[in-house]
Amino acid sequence: MTRDCDAPAANGPAPSAPPAPSGPLAPSAPPAPPATGQLYPRYPGYTPRRDGGLAAYETVLARAGFTPVAGIDEAGRGACAGPLVVAAVVLEPASIRRMPGLADSKLLSPQAREDAYAEVLRRAVDWHVVVIGSDVIDATGLHVCNVSGMRRAFAGLRSKPGYVLTDGFPVRGLGTPALAVWKGDRVTASVAAASILAKVSRDRMMRDLHERYPQYGFDRHKGYVTDEHVRALEQHGPCPVHRYSFVNVVAAAGRAAVSTITASATVEAGTAVEAGTAVEAEAFEALVASGLSGVSGMSPAGAPGQNERRMDS
Repeated sequence: MTRDCDAPAANGPAPSAPPAPSGPLAPSAPPAPPATGQLYPRYPGYTPRRDGGLAAYETVLARAGFTPVAGIDEAGRGACAGPLVVAAVVLEPASIRRMPGLADSKLLSPQAREDAYAEVLRRAVDWHVVVIGSDVIDATGLHVCNVSGMRRAFAGLRSKPGYVLTDGFPVRGLGTPALAVWKGDRVTASVAAASILAKVSRDRMMRDLHERYPQYGFDRHKGYVTDEHVRALEQHGPCPVHRYSFVNVVAAAGRAAVSTITASATVEAGTAVEAGTAVEAEAFEALVASGLSGVSGMSPAGAPGQNERRMDS
């Protein structure tokens, strides 16, 4: 029995694998598996950094080619008096870094808001403000006015933004890519700038309304529901700039109407009593003059029973 010369020896070493090809035909190494808990690869160039400050979103969007970026926000949504003001602002990332006072308008003092307002107007690429009166809010609804106001503010911009950031909820129908950012006035510079423009503009309007209706204190609470405002509503009732679509305003209007009707009825009753007293006095004098005394149903002027019955009738 012969052994094949090409077959390896029974106890010999196994043949080694052929050498891997080298050069341009060599296969590339497989990609490394993602880190634990990361299902998809990250793209750092298009991810806002948490330590990027208010300019993080605008910087990333500009890097991705979405420029300029517009921010939209409102002021006066929760107030029961005064207008709803919506603003749209376009900022460049480079100018954002030169505005250290930019922040959420609700976190700034009145003087800091005024300073930031002037800075935004000076450095903004474009801006537009829309004012919606309380009568329109009552006629169409607050949310409808809020969404339509954001659309109108965006449409009023002279430039054509490549991306839109809104505060809180999405707004359809803008015709431009958009993103709703939760608490956007604290996260993105464009929305914070729009918040400042809307807030300062509305505060100035409320101070003007205070000159017309000083009994409500609009210069202090700006039409929001505070203890001072509630007491003023209870005492004076609502004025034309209050929003009758709010429950507290409707309740105050009802109480004011009841008080007015009661006061009017009291005045009319007093006038009737005076007129009836004069008529009774004349009749009594006539009866005394004619010697007819003791006629039933007739009493001296000012008798309470007769006056009360006449008031009831």
